[in-house]
Amino acid sequence: MSTTKVLLGVVAGAAAGAILGVLFAPAKGAATRRLIAQKTEKQAEDLKEKFNDFIDHVTEKYSQAKEDIDETLDAEATEAKVS
Repeated sequence: MSTTKVLLGVVAGAAAGAILGVLFAPAKGAATRRLIAQKTEKQAEDLKEKFNDFIDHVTEKYSQAKEDIDETLDAEATEAKVS
């Protein structure tokens, strides 16, 4: 199972748990809706942050792989000129 699927599953589970907890809490409708909105906003912010971290990580790995390939190609080109 990929990391992104696990991450999305965990975030979705946490969001569902938070919303259900608020729905079953003994509070008035307006207060409950406000809490749901706040918790949903917080979960959305957390998800955006985790997604941005994931994108940064993938970008970093891509850049490193590109550098490694460029270095290898340069080294092979240098060897070909020397031979």
